[in-house]
Amino acid sequence: MSQSRSVATTAPAVATYEDLLEVATNLRWTWKIDARRLFAALDPTASPGALEWPQQLLLGLGRDKVTRVISDDPALAELATSVVQNFRTYFSQSAKTWFPTHHRSEKDHVIAFFAAEFSLTDSLPIFAGGLGTVAAEQLKASSALGLPLVGVGLLYRGTSHQWLDREGRQHEAWDMMSPEKMPIERARDDQGRVVQVTVSLPGRDIQVAVYRAHVGRNKLLLLDAALATNSEVDRILTTRLYDSDPATRFSQELILGVGGVRALAALNIEPAMLHLNEGHSVFAILERIRRVMAHEGLSFEEAQLAVRPGLLFTTHTPVAAGHDYFPDALARRFLAPYARQLAISLDTLVALGRVSPDWDGDTFCPTVFALRMVGHRNGVSRLHGRVTREQWSMLWPRVPIDEIPVGHITNGVHLESWTTGPFSELLTSSVGAQWQTTPGDPVMWSKIVDAPDAELWRVKNEARAELVEFARRRARKDLARRHSPAERVAAVSVLDPDRLTIGFIGRFVAYKRPTLLLRDPERLARILTRPGREVQIVFAGKAHSNDEAGKQLLQDMIEFAATYGVADRVVFIVDFDTTLDRHLAQGADVWLNTPRRPLEACGVGGMKAGMNGALSFSTIDGWWDEATRDADPAAAPIGFSIGTDGDYDNEMLQDENDARSIYDVLESDIVPRFYERDEHDVPRAWLASVKQSMSTLAPTWDSLRMTRDYTESYYLPGIAKSAQLRAGGAKSARDRARDLRRLRAAWDQLRVDVVAASPHADGLRVEVRVELGELEPADLRVQLWVDDHVAPRALDAALVDRDGSQAHYNASVDAVRVDGVILAARVVPSPLHTDGELLPGLMTWSS
Repeated sequence: MSQSRSVATTAPAVATYEDLLEVATNLRWTWKIDARRLFAALDPTASPGALEWPQQLLLGLGRDKVTRVISDDPALAELATSVVQNFRTYFSQSAKTWFPTHHRSEKDHVIAFFAAEFSLTDSLPIFAGGLGTVAAEQLKASSALGLPLVGVGLLYRGTSHQWLDREGRQHEAWDMMSPEKMPIERARDDQGRVVQVTVSLPGRDIQVAVYRAHVGRNKLLLLDAALATNSEVDRILTTRLYDSDPATRFSQELILGVGGVRALAALNIEPAMLHLNEGHSVFAILERIRRVMAHEGLSFEEAQLAVRPGLLFTTHTPVAAGHDYFPDALARRFLAPYARQLAISLDTLVALGRVSPDWDGDTFCPTVFALRMVGHRNGVSRLHGRVTREQWSMLWPRVPIDEIPVGHITNGVHLESWTTGPFSELLTSSVGAQWQTTPGDPVMWSKIVDAPDAELWRVKNEARAELVEFARRRARKDLARRHSPAERVAAVSVLDPDRLTIGFIGRFVAYKRPTLLLRDPERLARILTRPGREVQIVFAGKAHSNDEAGKQLLQDMIEFAATYGVADRVVFIVDFDTTLDRHLAQGADVWLNTPRRPLEACGVGGMKAGMNGALSFSTIDGWWDEATRDADPAAAPIGFSIGTDGDYDNEMLQDENDARSIYDVLESDIVPRFYERDEHDVPRAWLASVKQSMSTLAPTWDSLRMTRDYTESYYLPGIAKSAQLRAGGAKSARDRARDLRRLRAAWDQLRVDVVAASPHADGLRVEVRVELGELEPADLRVQLWVDDHVAPRALDAALVDRDGSQAHYNASVDAVRVDGVILAARVVPSPLHTDGELLPGLMTWSS
């Protein structure tokens, strides 16, 4: 990969100012506890938020002061030297990491990972929620594994800050950030020239600057339209994340997708695989196809087939509002330049993004475009994979739900990033230091059950106390802005470091149901204030600036705390950021998650908290659905579930039942288990669940596991297949395009029938007849669809003979029950033409 920065590998005798600046300019410090400790020690007066800006901290202190502080403190000098040595060792040992060790022949393949947001640090505020978290975890995990992956995103200069008025109503204030203050730099090509690329918008081309952040061993490229050569209107196109103006949003998606691929090319990076997250980046497909067309002399259809296996699309939400739908006229205006570049009609291009391709009145949906164009698709949990197949089944008409080509890779988090220092040390002493670099090893994680209860409890108490102090600081700052002096004094006593603490972070949006707790406010108040068994709730999150209903949900929580006199134990922390996220995940005892099943794609908050000894308390949705199904029923509970895993037709009934479940589980299980202590004030039963949770679920929570799964399930197979199609001047892609044109032209002539089915041995012998029309048996795959009340499945039928335009097949079916077996025959293209993928419009069933 071009643009790699050389890192010295020799240990310094004493760490210098320049050494520390080198550490601070690589975002590896965001997950290294020793580096964070060092920066905090250099300026003990710095706030926790300021420590997210170590490069600025060092520049502010200056070389002379940093040198003097280190030289005056031998322990600090030793820490600084150790941090620098660890930093350099990290890079010198890249060849020993998982990917080059286990996949030596593929070690030079580069993956381009596109996302609209990346949540790495508050000093790079280009994130809003879970999508940014998972994107950042993928970058960090890839660095740890030695997987050559480059992230591609947008540089948003405008950052939103949340504040509440006296009534608890959310408002937003916007700041403009200077790239010079962020941990990024202008990207330069091999000749040292600053890189910028051109992107076509309606009636003009704009210039886009390319910035670069170093994330461990890998890079993150960020695109920015704020160049003086652009018009004033175009300079603000990339200012705000998820801008609500449709034209601005479409422009952002073209800049991210098309501009992202062009930025990679300008830096001499030719990725073998594009991983596209949500619909925001799908126009990378167009530029990928255009480049292959130009390089290989292919048509659009041929190039699309050639690159298809090297394209992976991950969808992160089953909620309709999470997908963009653009008016047809707007899509045509923005896509017209690209239709010309690709030598196809505008009608053809726009139709690829419609649910109903032939209906001119349909909207253009980037998610639909991606699902049609890529070779691989996945949801982000087992349940979400199923929900996604159902959600988009209309794109594969007549294909059974279980065969719709959408898989799943369950999300994970970068465990090292989220653990406290004491918890990290406890894990290292219990399971070994390899927990930071070994993906998803259940044997390794099983050793956590041997951790001493007293030590585990001490570490958890410290983390909870730190959360309380952090929340008090934030509360004082917030109340100073909007309340009386007496109320500001009261902020000093909010929360109690010894109470059972429930954490909740999420967007204030209807399907997340953040106010589900308030269905019976009197009962909740009793639970919170029961003497000797008090409970406190610390929560954070934002409503979208245009979501008035979401803002009301937040206000309802604030009003409840004031009305029932529990403002000291129901505390909202204003202005979500990564610093807040880390403190809340590390300090909570219970992680609350209340989405309406099955609308949570995955949810990673409970994973972060779980690495710090918290137990999940969640509706049976997202990753918690598979966790509960796979848990050992004979062991200590790994957490607590809200409601059931059934489906509801009535949302009001679902909410009522789930709210009652929350109160019941809190009163009968969670609170008693937490407060039942032995003679040493240690909650043994509670800690047994904590250990069981961590030993069982840590292999699943791990983004190293997630990234390994993506690599072996999608990246490497896709790269190999795409290389095969593009070999020899893309001969295989040309042949496949020709064969698929022939199949589509003749497909309507096919007919298939089950002509006989008779009992035989332990099952059935079935005869099938196919009217071939102009096609040959070699073009086709004839199958039986069998449902014997165990599991529906497709079985290949064997060709027996051919009589003119008719071909005869038979198959033997092993059936648990012969009577009542449901049989159908179908014809699909031969795997020689499709590699076994079921393509829309190329499936014929018996009547």
